[in-house]
Amino acid sequence: MVAMSNPSDAAPEPAPDSGTGEPATEEALAAVERQLSLLWRRARSMSQQLSRQVHPEMEPAAYGLLSVLRTKGPIRLTELASCIGVGKPSVSRQVAFLEGLGLVSKAADPLDGRAQAISLTAKGEEKMHLVQDARREVFRERLAEWPAGELEAFAGYMAKLNATYERDGFPRDDGA
Repeated sequence: MVAMSNPSDAAPEPAPDSGTGEPATEEALAAVERQLSLLWRRARSMSQQLSRQVHPEMEPAAYGLLSVLRTKGPIRLTELASCIGVGKPSVSRQVAFLEGLGLVSKAADPLDGRAQAISLTAKGEEKMHLVQDARREVFRERLAEWPAGELEAFAGYMAKLNATYERDGFPRDDGA
């Protein structure tokens, strides 16, 4: 296991089970909530940093759009909005910003000429490749001491949590 520099970040010892499982479950859920909240705050901070690496004025939401476009390829605005769980007007503003930077382009949708498909430009693909490689290197450094089995288990638990959210109606975001 990785030695943690901050004891408050370490996982607490499991609570004793009273037979019904309720006190232990409640304490475990509270610990999960604390740890996920910390992870989400750190992820938001990382997203802010990554978006600034693509362009100094870019918002994290725009970086998320680029990630989805990189994964899914050309898609319509409505599908892009659905992927990240925000309204079309917000996505439309972000797409206009990204288009102005030369990172995305719009073209007639081959299935419906009235609609437009949004895709990364070569410049957008290059920027995302550089930034995502750098992000992957940060993960590699931070998780270097974790054995492969723990990384696989962690990824499996996260996938299980994400599947629960998707089942409950949250959007599926295949962006990396």
